[in-house]
Amino acid sequence: MLRAPSCRSGRLLALVIACTAAAPAASLAQAGEVNVYTYREAKLVAPLFEAFTKETGIKVNTISASAGLEQRIATEGANSPADVLLTVDIGRLKEAVDLGIAQPLKSDVLDKAVPAQYRDPGGLWYAVSARARVIYAARQRVTESEITYEELADPKWKGRICIRSGQNIYNNALFAAYVAHHGDQKAEAWLAGLKANLAQKPSGGDREVARDIAAGKCDIGLGNTYYWALMNEREPDKKPWAEATKVILPTFQGHGTHMNISGVVLAKHAPNKTNAVTLIEWLVGEKAQKIYADINFEYPIRASIPPHPTIAAYGELTADPLPVATIAANKKKAATLVDKVGFDN
Repeated sequence: MLRAPSCRSGRLLALVIACTAAAPAASLAQAGEVNVYTYREAKLVAPLFEAFTKETGIKVNTISASAGLEQRIATEGANSPADVLLTVDIGRLKEAVDLGIAQPLKSDVLDKAVPAQYRDPGGLWYAVSARARVIYAARQRVTESEITYEELADPKWKGRICIRSGQNIYNNALFAAYVAHHGDQKAEAWLAGLKANLAQKPSGGDREVARDIAAGKCDIGLGNTYYWALMNEREPDKKPWAEATKVILPTFQGHGTHMNISGVVLAKHAPNKTNAVTLIEWLVGEKAQKIYADINFEYPIRASIPPHPTIAAYGELTADPLPVATIAANKKKAATLVDKVGFDN
């Protein structure tokens, strides 16, 4: 964990933030180091950074948080020790750009490895892994093997759907993709129809969606691909929730399955820029992409790396070709429509 020299490790995170914000960037610009601000859970990124350090000799210092890292970097300004921002959603990448904390990165390595739909046209951010927003369905009660996102508003699902908050970053991205495909009016009508089909007030997270399906409170719900795999493979107390459900890869009519990304930004004032670029390029290399697939249960960005067998068992993925940048451009509209229809009420 990255710390400013005068901060005591036992203090609250807020104090740590204040101390590191006050530290001059030069004091943290040490040879052989790179400073990463990340939204990823420590246990998920640790294998990546350990492998990177072993291969390159560059030490990775991390600060993890569940929110506010973009604003923190902006507040730190030119004194920010941040070299890289690693996010779990396209919305936070867009916010980083909007706040002016990213600098363009020109890299043939990245452009070759990352498909155009998963990177910023100006090089301000790149995806390092992908995840699909899929349907968890009751294994014993749902016979369907194919469902479109549009069908979620069909009255046949009335009282049968569980979902986390409509303003959650993952749902917001899906709803933004719906706006991009169908326009504001149709998206509003669809959200109203989806709300009418809910079995209960939106709450919890994706794991809780599976829990409630297993408990018979609903029959289907939305979740990210990797949560189901984690429950099934790594979380014994939640494995019964996975066993009671199955994963269906939904699609937009005439398109494909909605994809979101984990991505990186090169910080505007990166004190260790060379090391930062080395790390970012390493994250799309074969070794890192295999770690993303085998440990994090995510879809690799690099086409040559197959997904984990558990993820592959969901079925053949036809990814929606909609550029992630287009999804980001519609997130504000989606959030407004969620409130307009009273989705979370």
